[in-house]
Amino acid sequence: MAMLFIAGQWVEPAEGGTRDVINPFDGSVITTVAEASPADAEAAVQAARTAFDEGEWSSWSPGKRGELLLRMADLLQRDRAEIARLETLDTGKTLVESGIDVDDVTAVFRYYGELADKDPTRVVDAGSESVHSRVVYEPVGVCALITPWNYPLLQASWKVAPALAAGNTMVIKPSEVTPLTTVKMVELLVEAGVPAGVVNLLLGSGPAAGAPMVESPLVDLVSFTGGLRTGQAIMKAAAGTVKKVALELGGKNPNIVFADADFEAAVDYALMAVFLHAGQVCSAGTRLIVQDELHDDFVAAVVERAKRIKLGNGLDEGTESGPLVSEEHRAKVESYVELGLQEGARLLTGGNRPDDPELQNGFFYLPTVFDDCRRDMRLVQEETFGPIMTVERFRTEDEAIALGNDTDYGLAGAVWTGDTERGERVAAKLRHGTVWINDFGPYLPQAEWGGFKRSGIGRELGHDGLAEYREAKHIYRNLAPAPQRWFGG
Repeated sequence: MAMLFIAGQWVEPAEGGTRDVINPFDGSVITTVAEASPADAEAAVQAARTAFDEGEWSSWSPGKRGELLLRMADLLQRDRAEIARLETLDTGKTLVESGIDVDDVTAVFRYYGELADKDPTRVVDAGSESVHSRVVYEPVGVCALITPWNYPLLQASWKVAPALAAGNTMVIKPSEVTPLTTVKMVELLVEAGVPAGVVNLLLGSGPAAGAPMVESPLVDLVSFTGGLRTGQAIMKAAAGTVKKVALELGGKNPNIVFADADFEAAVDYALMAVFLHAGQVCSAGTRLIVQDELHDDFVAAVVERAKRIKLGNGLDEGTESGPLVSEEHRAKVESYVELGLQEGARLLTGGNRPDDPELQNGFFYLPTVFDDCRRDMRLVQEETFGPIMTVERFRTEDEAIALGNDTDYGLAGAVWTGDTERGERVAAKLRHGTVWINDFGPYLPQAEWGGFKRSGIGRELGHDGLAEYREAKHIYRNLAPAPQRWFGG
């Protein structure tokens, strides 16, 4: 049984709680893990606090921290096959996707391992030769890192790697639904040589394990990736101690296709944008927005291929898409399909569970496409986080931009066009943190990721992703102090 990791030791939970981890392919129990209580959360936060204030970690040079991250990258590749299998068992995604995730996580650790010793200190011109003024950057302190169930390993790396590079200590809480690869990550960090107390792991629910971290006065920063409502609750809870907060809260992402786009490429990417990992992707391009004169042929091609997507066990080579993560989540997706029908959207394919006998024990749902969608529909407004594509039409460039920005979110979006200047114009006007032109989905460790509006605050990856875990300090040195005689002189 996977246990909690606190102060450098694998320990049983204070109240003896456990939780079964379920395989979404067939509903079987993969393993049982410990379930943390508020007392465990308090102990983990205290361990991180002590390690930051009193442990050897504070004496490590940035270069030494970087070397640890690079060792971690090597270990991830060494155990790539094992980690990918764990990720597929836990999340249901295909083994190919999980392998790519491990490679992406490796790249993140390498990037921050190489960036760790790049001194960001800058000298400030104080306007006087007798003054030396500089701005230095120091670790924030103790970080509470709360990660989601859809990309448990990847999202953890986006937080853990920069937090360690900056010199922080941390408590990590993965989703209770998909904790297994985060446990493996902590095991590898220990093998890489992270000192006791620097990295602590809590397994359990948000109320029991997450909330005490967010509310603790010993925590200096909370980084959370997940749903909007939970993010709003975290902001409110963190306000009591005025700690730093970084949030990535999902999106409702437009994929805009002009009539002059490369037809085959745009169709192919439109499918991938929605149906990769069964649509359980914060940046999924679930809003397909197509120019009028292209609409009929384009949507027909999308639907024809969506009908042929092969569902199955993520461990099987021929599987193109796996199950949803849980029965509870499938029920949520089904409720959105029913809502879309009630709102007047036209169902073109999908809209139900598969009838394949081999899939009946898993949490599968067919790739679903709705046409004749309007912006006032909740199906179009809200993040369904499942294999549901909605189709909208536009006539002009200005209308496409207006539709693309007509959302409470602002995480990502794409524009497909053969006109280079148009692509740049539309990208410049879309209010989203990432915009792809004639592509959908790639990210780079060295490029910032995050959203506008209700998609969150702060950035992950890139230089700004490291800056989230640092505090700026101004040091002003007077080289020739002399009496000023303001008073009584």
